[in-house]
Amino acid sequence: MTHLLSALDAQNNVWDILEEAKEFKQGNVSKKPLKNKSLAMVFEKASTRTRMSFEVGMYQLGGQPLYLSASDLQLGRGEIIEDTARAMSRYVDGVMIRAREHDDVLQFARYSDVPVINGLTNLEHPCQAFTDIFTINEWKNTFDLQMTYMGDGNNVCNSLLLATAMVGMDFTVACPSNYEPDPIILKEAHKVARKTGSVLKITSDVQEAVKGTDVIYTDVWVSMGDESEESQRLRDLRDYQVNKEILEMAHPDAIILHCLPAIRDQEITEEVLNGPQSAVWDQAENRLHVQKAIMSWLLG
Repeated sequence: MTHLLSALDAQNNVWDILEEAKEFKQGNVSKKPLKNKSLAMVFEKASTRTRMSFEVGMYQLGGQPLYLSASDLQLGRGEIIEDTARAMSRYVDGVMIRAREHDDVLQFARYSDVPVINGLTNLEHPCQAFTDIFTINEWKNTFDLQMTYMGDGNNVCNSLLLATAMVGMDFTVACPSNYEPDPIILKEAHKVARKTGSVLKITSDVQEAVKGTDVIYTDVWVSMGDESEESQRLRDLRDYQVNKEILEMAHPDAIILHCLPAIRDQEITEEVLNGPQSAVWDQAENRLHVQKAIMSWLLG
């Protein structure tokens, strides 16, 4: 694995990343594998968990994180991506980018001499997806499970299709028409699933998707950049809210996941988000441990 631009890039390393994340969380790794190394963190979009997990994680691994907003760079004044990538990779040992356009991150990686990590784009969020499957295994101690994602088939959903297929977990997306995940990523996920036995489904039928499921996942209905569509999205997605009635359709021991931030009483209710079956706050913490494993693997 040279870069982590898509969840698919970690197909041959996913088990190592999950195992190392477990070791980091248990405190079994006392070494500083990234001592004297540096990570540039480029943010075109606002962030809480991505910034904190990479910044704190890099520090804990012995390295130096460098936060750069888009306005801090000459990119904001018209410098082309190729030149920024060529120059930046002369200074640092790795680059994490949280960008609007996935193609910009791909282009940056083509001209970078150091590993590039996708911290979120409009197409994928691989770091989040690997955190999610790590959290599920932590709670359930198995991947022989059914997971249901409800709502907008967005970047998180795209990466989850790939990540769940890699570990052999069944994954159903419940979404209305025109909110399906990316068709190219779905096709790639099916290729992976044929090797692992994972069953992937897309449906608009909420009851069919949730009945007996072991994990229910949701994300905001109005992502950054979609604000102009807010009223339409709230109407289209209103039947896909994760609430007490939905949870009662699932397996009695089902857990709830949400990548945050959460908008109460839109995609999820307060009683479910902070209820006894919610793994959301462990999920948020685990961004740190999984990010450390990804950085250790790529930069170590």
